[in-house]
Amino acid sequence: MLAFAEQALAIGVLSELASIWGPYVWGTAAGWKIIGVFAALQLLLMRLVPGKRFHGPMTPNGHVPEYRANGVACFLITIGLFLGASYGLHWFDPAIVYDNFPGILGALNVFGVSLCLLLYIKGRRFPSGPDHGVSGNFLFDYYWGTELYPRILGWDIKVFTNCRFGMTGWAVIVLSFAAKHVELNGSMSDSMIVAVIIMMAYLVKFFIWETGYLCTKDIMHDRAGFLICWGCLVWLPAIYTSPILYLVHHPRELGPAWSVVITLLGLSAVAVGYLTDRQRQMVRATGGNCTVWGRRPRCIEVTYRLEDGDERKSLLLASGWWGVARHFRYTPELLVAFLWSVPALFDHFIPYFYVSFLTILLLHRALRDEERCRSKYGEGWDEYRRLVPSYILPGLRFQGVTIRGGRPR
Repeated sequence: MLAFAEQALAIGVLSELASIWGPYVWGTAAGWKIIGVFAALQLLLMRLVPGKRFHGPMTPNGHVPEYRANGVACFLITIGLFLGASYGLHWFDPAIVYDNFPGILGALNVFGVSLCLLLYIKGRRFPSGPDHGVSGNFLFDYYWGTELYPRILGWDIKVFTNCRFGMTGWAVIVLSFAAKHVELNGSMSDSMIVAVIIMMAYLVKFFIWETGYLCTKDIMHDRAGFLICWGCLVWLPAIYTSPILYLVHHPRELGPAWSVVITLLGLSAVAVGYLTDRQRQMVRATGGNCTVWGRRPRCIEVTYRLEDGDERKSLLLASGWWGVARHFRYTPELLVAFLWSVPALFDHFIPYFYVSFLTILLLHRALRDEERCRSKYGEGWDEYRRLVPSYILPGLRFQGVTIRGGRPR
């Protein structure tokens, strides 16, 4: 039901965007030039910027992906180049992304659809590793993907689409929208300042934690297909930036008190989100030999099997933020999204579309997490649910589906 609602919401927005995009459906020359330069820069930075090597979790087929931890440096270089080339060298107007946004989105859509088709063919003909396969249904395989960790000429596709193009591009779009806001209004409203601060803090946090993100279910379980790649290339820049886009033409005056309160709440939610993920990452890296909230963490050791039958062990953290609720990490995500939207106040639904979409997305993802963990960890997951009965928020209890013999009941 949640998946259906999520898709219905997306279809409604896309149909509305289609009426606006009419002349830009194939992109514009300027739009293609902008995304071409940006993509080339990100690929270059991925290859040239040094970073410590690290390994992601082993896949069910025994493959261990290897990455280069240079996300923070690539992010800062990109932002520095954008600000320096626009404000310092005056090579282009800093509002360039806003001024060409319809043409950029059209070009991104063509690029995204084409890339996903290339990945489908590559996964069938030239897979990068053992984690690939098809269902026999073209539409499903195109949507879901055929490879878990595809690489082209050494470039990791998920890192490129999700992190370098999607998340870094998000920051550049925000800065360009803010520049247009100043151009149109003469100065930056406090509502725009608050929204930009919270959103940029969230993006900085993402890159600080990027190695952790590459160990999440988005990367470990979702294949590189239309769902992930098109979503990061097209849906993310079009929708995730919508609260800032709305404020370009609809500035609001919050006043000093509310500006400070909303900003502090937003930054606090960003910090809680980071600490939540950091706690689990630290516990697993040390085997539980650490402290969480000043105490030795309470953990459950669980076992699971790979596709080849080998048995592995892992730790489920039941202390700190992970003792508050099983899927508590989604709570600060939703709170941050609401707080960077609320500066637009409540005259229109558009600034709140993203947080509404995110709520459906994360509730659906939490359900998927419950099913996958119960299937993977068995009785160990049952024990974890007894120790941490709350679902997403304290006091909100939901046991999810119970799986026996691989089928939900």
